[in-house]
Amino acid sequence: MSYGDAMNARVRSEERRAEIVRAALEVIAERGYRGASLAAVAEKVGLTQQGLLHHFPTKEALLVAVLEERDQWDAVPATQWRVDLLASLVEYNAMRPGIIQTFSALLGESVTEGHPARGYFTQRYREVRESMATVLRAEYGDRLPNGLTPERTAPLLVAVMDGLQYQWLLDPESVDMPGAFRDFLALLGEDA
Repeated sequence: MSYGDAMNARVRSEERRAEIVRAALEVIAERGYRGASLAAVAEKVGLTQQGLLHHFPTKEALLVAVLEERDQWDAVPATQWRVDLLASLVEYNAMRPGIIQTFSALLGESVTEGHPARGYFTQRYREVRESMATVLRAEYGDRLPNGLTPERTAPLLVAVMDGLQYQWLLDPESVDMPGAFRDFLALLGEDA
């Protein structure tokens, strides 16, 4: 096999992997992780289950790829986050309900013992709380206008963001996710 053929095969394999991850996102959004099967994902992309296993040897490996892909869409270096950009992130999330639904389904399922994403979400939330505390400290210093420290406020900020997502997914006509988040920022003392 020539170098060019090898490179073409690698590109095709990477494209196929990306297609599988997108299909897995859809299947997980529809059925949840436990209800999603490799066979359903394989069918969605026109592969056999064995063909899918060539790219992702286990369901857990596919789940990790889905979570990593989702994180890439929101990737902003921690040093570049600002409170006003968080409102923009919430607005952006309101434009991609399928991704938010998949994330929320996986998050909800991950609280059970033995779920393959439990470690991922535990670590992710630890990092997000630390990042949000850094953002809040840069904006307000050691105390917010409400008197709380950034470390005490960070879990509340994250809870509001994720809690609004659940409410919005359940009743998008009644919950203005970006507006409600701007209201929360006003409680922090931020001009929305």
